[in-house]
Amino acid sequence: MTQPAVSCFSNKSDPFVAAAELRQQLQCDDLSFVLFFCSAEYDLELLAEAMNKSFGDITLAGCTTAGEITSEGYAQGAISAIGFSRNHFAVEACLIEAMDNFLLTQAQSVVESFINKGRKKQLAPIKGNSFVLTLLDGLAVQEEQVLAALSSALGNIPHFGGSAGDDIHLAHTHVFAHGAFHTGAAVVLLFNTDCEFEVFTTHHLESLSEKLVVTAAERDNRRVFELNAEPAAKEYANLIGVPVSDLTPEVFALNPLAVKIGEVFYVRAIQKVNADLSLTFYCAVENGIVLTQMQRGDMLQNLTSQLERIEQKVGFPQLILGCDCFLRRLEIEYLGITEQANDLLREHKVVGFNTYGEHLEGMHINQTFTGVVIGRPSDDG
Repeated sequence: MTQPAVSCFSNKSDPFVAAAELRQQLQCDDLSFVLFFCSAEYDLELLAEAMNKSFGDITLAGCTTAGEITSEGYAQGAISAIGFSRNHFAVEACLIEAMDNFLLTQAQSVVESFINKGRKKQLAPIKGNSFVLTLLDGLAVQEEQVLAALSSALGNIPHFGGSAGDDIHLAHTHVFAHGAFHTGAAVVLLFNTDCEFEVFTTHHLESLSEKLVVTAAERDNRRVFELNAEPAAKEYANLIGVPVSDLTPEVFALNPLAVKIGEVFYVRAIQKVNADLSLTFYCAVENGIVLTQMQRGDMLQNLTSQLERIEQKVGFPQLILGCDCFLRRLEIEYLGITEQANDLLREHKVVGFNTYGEHLEGMHINQTFTGVVIGRPSDDG
């Protein structure tokens, strides 16, 4: 394995053929860890068996997706994977089996274990040379609790990630660790590396003047019953000028709402309309918050500018690990710019998946492109 990190993918529908194809593409002596993102259309029990068989004692982690990002661009019904060299990456993995009972004390234990194990085989000092990736069950409605606890425990270690998807079925999402797929769970990965890197997030949305106030909500299940004291779906539909019957994931993607925290707007994406005209969101919402209507800017130009800025600092990337909200992908497909998007993703060596929400420094966010740019080893000059 001549590079610190190498990407590969398979679009074969048979899990054993797909896993064998991935292993063939990652034939190298120094391979120590494989991160993968797979369509939920696979028989996951068979896929777990196939991946374990193909990769033997190599550590595996990953999750199901709402779409994959491969070295060729966006894909559907595929597996995208990244192999990491032990010469440049020391990776520690932790499975949180019960997200709904994850407290700060447990987060502190996870981080302490990471650091102790990492120091034994670290390639560089932990501080300044490590980042954490979080992969969480995207339908467990527990991201905020888990991420807040982890953020407090991680301190200055940068961390990001994404919530697992299931090809927009909104039925069952899974994460993979310890040789099996899990629901209601999270995978936390500490990467210690001698490569240059930068964690980042970006979006192309700009605020408008129109506001909606949440006047009745159930925070625990992210359900909003009233906006401006009117049925939530009806008030949102009136705001964007469509009938309630036309509210679809594509419409939500093209007409986002956001909450302002400090001077920054964070999207609160809508998941679905319920029979009682309430709205279920992908992120936490609660009574009294003000949602601002947002308008779309140029998504591809925004992403290009952000990546070029980072690449000026860390150099041309080995790869970019991206957690890209599936609503962005729906927007790209609606606008008919998939080919241009794929060109951009290939040019910047982006690999990753479409999420049900992104994670950044303890926050659960929506409709962003969040990830890490991984450059050359720092001693390459």
